[in-house]
Amino acid sequence: MAIGSMLRRRWLPEKSFPSYAYLPGRQPHPVRDPAGHSYNSEAMPAAEASLDSDIFLWGLDLFNHGYYWEAHEAWEGLWQVADRGAPLRTLFKGLILLSAVGVKIREGKQAAAMRHAGRAAALLRRLNTADHTFERALGMSPAALAEYAEAAARIPAALRATALGQPQPVFDFILGPSSGERPISSQKNSHP
Repeated sequence: MAIGSMLRRRWLPEKSFPSYAYLPGRQPHPVRDPAGHSYNSEAMPAAEASLDSDIFLWGLDLFNHGYYWEAHEAWEGLWQVADRGAPLRTLFKGLILLSAVGVKIREGKQAAAMRHAGRAAALLRRLNTADHTFERALGMSPAALAEYAEAAARIPAALRATALGQPQPVFDFILGPSSGERPISSQKNSHP
């Protein structure tokens, strides 16, 4: 199946996507450059790390639709407020690295994509929660996501020519709550 033909659900359809999918050195930096798509805009503040927060869901929307740098930024706020050593923090770091894989694939930097994919996979494989919280939030187990990440970096998607800044999904999976509904609260998840 061609990656572009997959149905990609929106978790926060009321929120507009950025005007371009940032690739370093090819467009204005989104927050530092006055011409950036998020310059002087208010970021979604992360008060607490949660899989049912709008920030997490926004990260899913961005990731699934090919805005990898922007997804990284969304999830970084959650990672920063997550308890050190908590499985939730490990998940967010794995998703941040997976977003970096998407950026590197889009840039054509396979060695860097492989490095980030290996780091993401190692973190994701550490997340074996008996209650399946992460699996419900992602639509797959963290271990399965680790496999997908490594496969995507080994055999990158055939990128099609797109206009500068046009988002382009590079993964053949879609992240999101497996129930099709918003995920249930899991911010207190402390299972190893």
